[in-house]
Amino acid sequence: MDGQLIAFTGIAAGMVTMPGADFAVVVRNALDSRRAGVATAVGVAGGLLVHTALAVAGLAAVLVAVPALFGAVQLLGGVYLLYLGVGALIAAVRSAGAHADSATDPAAAPADGPAALLGTARSLRQGFLTNALNPKAPVLFLSLLPQFVPAGEPALPRTLLLATMVVAMALVWFPAVALLVDRLGNWLRRPRVTRALEATTGALLTALGGVLLIELVLA
Repeated sequence: MDGQLIAFTGIAAGMVTMPGADFAVVVRNALDSRRAGVATAVGVAGGLLVHTALAVAGLAAVLVAVPALFGAVQLLGGVYLLYLGVGALIAAVRSAGAHADSATDPAAAPADGPAALLGTARSLRQGFLTNALNPKAPVLFLSLLPQFVPAGEPALPRTLLLATMVVAMALVWFPAVALLVDRLGNWLRRPRVTRALEATTGALLTALGGVLLIELVLA
């Protein structure tokens, strides 16, 4: 493995594992169930796949270069994060009642069937949209990937390799986070802890969504 690839691996690992909206939504859904957490994690990786594919195809440059298009993505991303954040805050308020009972009652665990499949699909969609609607990702990939393409080497194969590495890291990291949350489920799903985590993730998502919208207004 050459030096540039080693350096990129470290930078990409830090980028993927840095706590943010993706991390928050995976943790929040993993509190509901392992299936929901893993589905959300796979959705996040799918969103990253979109960004890396756009960067490889050069379409990310178009997104960044067209202010109206970039602003539209930023608006959608901010609104969606606010939606998830407010939903988590509302759940934190309600968790003192029915949610707390369902978290401690084995009989209330999610059953298999159409309802479970719908819940999995919703979690997958939440993870995908949280990442795919992040307007900062195209800028990041456009500024990062070209720096690790050696001079004189064909850009496309190298960029594809780097993009694949990012998605592979996400497919390892975020499901691992979901499984860890599930592993600690008996403690994390205690009513008081659940409320605290719901409130924390809700506040984080709401703050991130608000920052995106404020940046859009001030731009």
